[in-house]
This record gives sequence, structure tokens and C-alpha cells, in this order.
Amino acid sequence: MKNWLEKQFRLSEFNTNIKTELLAGLTTFVTMAYVLATIPNILAGAGYDKHTTLTAMIILIIVTSCAMALVTNRPFALAPGLGSVGIIASMITNEGVSMPIAAGVIFWSGVLFIIISFFGLREAVVRVIPVSLKQAVSAGIGLFIALLGAKNCGLIVANDAKNCLSFGDLASPSVIVAVIGFLILLVIKVRNIPGGMILAILLTTLAGIPFGVTHAPESIFAFPAGIGHQFLKVDFMGALNFAYIPFLIALFVPDFFSTFGTVLGVGAKAGYLDKDGNLPGIDKCFKVDAIATSFGALFGMPSLTTYLESSAGVEAGGKTGLTVIFTSIFFGLSLFLAPLALVIPSAATGPVLIYIGINMLGAMRNIDYSDITEYIPAFLCVTFTIFANNIANGICVALPAYLVMKIAAGKIKKVEPVMYVLVAVCLLYFYSII
Repeated sequence: MKNWLEKQFRLSEFNTNIKTELLAGLTTFVTMAYVLATIPNILAGAGYDKHTTLTAMIILIIVTSCAMALVTNRPFALAPGLGSVGIIASMITNEGVSMPIAAGVIFWSGVLFIIISFFGLREAVVRVIPVSLKQAVSAGIGLFIALLGAKNCGLIVANDAKNCLSFGDLASPSVIVAVIGFLILLVIKVRNIPGGMILAILLTTLAGIPFGVTHAPESIFAFPAGIGHQFLKVDFMGALNFAYIPFLIALFVPDFFSTFGTVLGVGAKAGYLDKDGNLPGIDKCFKVDAIATSFGALFGMPSLTTYLESSAGVEAGGKTGLTVIFTSIFFGLSLFLAPLALVIPSAATGPVLIYIGINMLGAMRNIDYSDITEYIPAFLCVTFTIFANNIANGICVALPAYLVMKIAAGKIKKVEPVMYVLVAVCLLYFYSII
């Protein structure tokens, strides 16, 4: 088995080993475990059966993440994107779209991904985007991850009175435990203790017990529900109605840019990018991601996408696809041990996300601050990723700004023709969400 793993994942070549990949896979799982409760609950509000959704989601995470591992040998885990989950829930509850038609819209958005990916257009798009924006995407994702961690533990909340983000209740048990966890993580990192990420999460989980943040599960085992009544409940032809085109665009564009942003951001963290900011073999990542979206639609599941939390596994030392093979194994166990997996509170994973996000800001040092046509779009990409609470929104603001500034500076010859198409897609996206 050890020889097969070495041959399949080239562990020596990436200067890693089975133990490191195991710990990294566990770290990714623990950081992603919140999806076990979050996504089924969101979709339950739209009429989905919570238990069926949980089973289908775990199966899809396992299948698609293993496919990513075996095809690309990258430590990228997949799961339903929270943005897509929100869009589907809104389509059903607010717009009155039936679940079969919603699944059909997801399916066709995946087909669009597949066409673009297998014709090499996605890879071409990534290569056209300037290096400064690629670096900004990585930094923007870093801030987004840090904000996600801070929001999950209650450190940062939406302040309705001031219409902005602000500190939450700093005296709340969740925030206190998160601060303790962050200090524990800093000490572990300074001391360079092996398996530090997962150790910090476990220690913070234990620290949450006296504060009432960590709760003992009512049960340890839970049998998975069947998925028969949700599988293949897709209205393929009904979803092609012209009225659903805006929903298709709303699903497609964010997923397109979020996937490429996440892959580049996590890839940069793992040291995969070349001097031009490109990720070798990124076309394989896109193809797996594209097929995963259409495949997931057959189970009624919103768009599956590469997860930002994969960066936690990379931070823990994960370098190859074996990392997410282990992540998939842990998700498989959660089919029967879901109550136990949900014991880990957000206050324990939040500090890890904040730490990872801070580290990813280092990409900003590679931006050319002597050229205003480079650093202003990069700045817009980073800030609007946070201001508009979406990776795709930051990219869609930055690309038109980049094009306008290059034209105004008389540098139109440096703009690739594909950039005009990208800007048109960005404008169409904004029109669809007005």
C-alpha cells in the first residue's frame, strides 16, 4: 500500500509523507465540518429533507474530492458552495421555482462549465488575467478567509445600527474561546510544533467545555438517510426556459471566478504557481470542478466547488491529493459519526481561518506599486472581495477597472482580446444581480 501511495501521489517528489498528509487531511476535514450542519439547514428552509441532503452532500464531497485527488494530485477538497446554496434557497423560497427546475439550472450551469473547461477556455482566461490581479486574488481570498473565521466565532458581526461590520460581544464565551484558541495557535506556530493546526483546534475545543461553547453530543452514531427520493429529480427541459437565464448567470459567474480564485489562492499557498502566477495543470482542476457541478445536480445539490478551507490542509503541510483522500475518509466516517464531528465549535476553527488569511496577504508584496494601472485594480480586487462579501465580486470589479485604466494610459496593446470578453461577462453579471 505504501509503495502504491508513493507511486500514485509522488510523495517524495513533493517532500511530504503519509503522516503529514493524514494530519493535513484531518485539518481540512475539521475546518470544513461546519458544512455538515450549515448546508442541510439552509436547504431545509427551502423544502429539502435535511437528512437526505446530509447523506447526498457527504457522498458528493467524497466522490468529487477523490476525483480531484486522483486526477490532479492537488490537495483541493470540493463541497457545495455556500453562495450557490444561498442562490438556490432564494430561487425556491422567494421566486417560487420548483426544486426539479432549480436542479436543472444547476445542471446546465455545470454543462456550461464543462464546455468551457474542455475547450481550454477556462485555462485561457486564467492566463490572460495579469499577474498583479492573480496575486490580488490570493490576498483577497486571504482576507475573505480571515473574515469568515472572525464571523463564524462571533468576533466580527454585522452592525445594523451603523450599517457596517463591527466587533461582536467581546465578553461572549464564543469570542473568549476563539481568542484563547488564536493565542494557542500562535504559540504552537512560533514553537513550530508538528501537527500544530489540528492540535490547536483540539485544544481550543477542550477549552470551550468550561465556557459552555463545546457541547457533548446527544449520541455518537447516526445511520445515514436514503437518497432515493431526491436522486434524479431534475427537470432538464423546464430549466431551459428563458426566464431562468438570470439564475443561470447568477450561478455560473460567481462559481467560475470563485473556483479559479480559490485554486490560484490555495495553489499559491502551497507553492504551486510559476513565475507568471499560473498553476501548472489547472485545466485538470477546472474539468473536475465542472463535472462535479453537473454530477451534483443529479442529487439536487447546489454547485460543487473547490473549498477555501483546503488552505487549512495546505497550511498543515498537505502537498498532494492524498490530503483530500484522507479528508474524504473522515467525511465518510461522518456519515455514521456526524454528531461527534459537530462537537467541534466554530470558536475552535475560526482562529485557524484567521491565521491562514493573514498569511495569504503576503501575495501583495509581488504587485508592481510603481504602475498605477496594476496596483489600483489589484487593490479593488482585494477590497471588494471583502466589501461585497464575495470573491467573484472583487474580480468582477477589478477587471473592468484594469481595462479602462490600460486604455486610458495608452497601453491598449498590452490588453489581450479575451480581456474584452471577460469584462463583458462581468458587466452582464452585474446586470443580472441589479
